[in-house]
Amino acid sequence: MAALGRFNTLQITKYTDFGLYLDGGPDGEILLPKREIPKDEPAEVDDWLNVFIYLDSEDRLIATTRKPKALVSEFASLKVTDINRTGVFLDWGLPKDVLLPHSETRRPLEVGQYCLVYLYLDKHTRRITATSKLDRYLDKTPARYQPGQAVDLLIAERTDLGHKAIINGQHWGLLHKNELFKFVRSGMREQGYIRELRPDGKISLSLQPLGRDAAETLQSRILEQLDAHQGVLMLSDKSPAEDIAALFGVSKGNFKKAIGGLLKQGQIIIHPDRIERIRPH
Repeated sequence: MAALGRFNTLQITKYTDFGLYLDGGPDGEILLPKREIPKDEPAEVDDWLNVFIYLDSEDRLIATTRKPKALVSEFASLKVTDINRTGVFLDWGLPKDVLLPHSETRRPLEVGQYCLVYLYLDKHTRRITATSKLDRYLDKTPARYQPGQAVDLLIAERTDLGHKAIINGQHWGLLHKNELFKFVRSGMREQGYIRELRPDGKISLSLQPLGRDAAETLQSRILEQLDAHQGVLMLSDKSPAEDIAALFGVSKGNFKKAIGGLLKQGQIIIHPDRIERIRPH
């Protein structure tokens, strides 16, 4: 049986003027429309193709070689394309938009806005459906992270304390305001780090590496950049935080600590507008 909302590797059974038919097992043959036939790989009878399976506008199984912006059981930030009595329709990268029922929204939406959603299969219709009520799909398993561990983050809504973020598609975490050294918004994907696993079960996050190893790594990266630019880097402790974040992906505070350490080690000179590497005689 072909898995709805996921990629399947299926065998071509028939070639027609309007597309290919693929063997869907108990589901019967599944159409891959002519416009979806790949031009850069074999597509003859008995060949195998990796395709995404969903339902067309008449609720028939249909295949595509396009990659949607999210699969079933995944989170994504999707753009609102239309709103009517049925619900809110979201662009997920396929010809047929995905439905966000009105009952699954958390706030009023407008066309053109983005909404952070989770995709699931509706039990009654088998349709791929979106929900913005994310809590029921998160924090279902124990959080077994370690402080300093690198994780994938999907930025969610802003709160009074900072920004909530989804960790590895499984748990809620919080980026406190003092960790936000660069602009973030809902829907952005970032690499982050576990700062603290709190006794109440909440997880504090950071956007930059933590600990002594991270500081030494940053110093090494600064020296590498100096070597790549003839020993001069047009950044200093007076530089805008945005410029530092753009080059090194760290806060201005951590950058200042790193170059302060290099200064103490006698490896650099700090000027108001630049740092220079000291070469041994």
